[in-house]
Amino acid sequence: MKKLVVASKNPVKINATLNGFKKMFRDEQFSVEGISVSSGVSDLPMNDDETYQGAINRVNNASNVIPTADYWIGIEGGIEAKDQDMEAFAWIVIKSKDGKIGKARTGTLFLPPKVSELIRQGKELGEADDIVFGMDNSKQGIGTVGILTKNVSSREKFYSDAVVFALIPFINPELY
Repeated sequence: MKKLVVASKNPVKINATLNGFKKMFRDEQFSVEGISVSSGVSDLPMNDDETYQGAINRVNNASNVIPTADYWIGIEGGIEAKDQDMEAFAWIVIKSKDGKIGKARTGTLFLPPKVSELIRQGKELGEADDIVFGMDNSKQGIGTVGILTKNVSSREKFYSDAVVFALIPFINPELY
């Protein structure tokens, strides 16, 4: 059984990680543990570089806390302004016990102006969503992507697909 350590206690991130690993390694069994570690960046990273750095920091911090895992997974959501608009995305970084790294970024979606305005006022994305859409703790549920797609997609699927992409170097070791 392979041990996965997700650098978050958010059940959406834990489930997305497990689903991605199960898709890519169908013959393997996994145990998964979520732990809280620092990202070393803002609670809501405000650009691509900061978001990417947060995912790397989470992986490294998780591997320091639980060095006995087979894989450590960092998932960091962030936003970036594009002209008057604001895009949302996440970075996934996976490190194996032999030091190999896999990285991927989710798709990108643009936020409604009311949500963007609240973020510019200092709110986090989940908090802004809850205010605009009258929800409670949406970031541990369907998230922005689920809200805006009317649950056609979900935050878990959004992350799970990127976990699959981040695992490409591990299933193609001859290429990476």
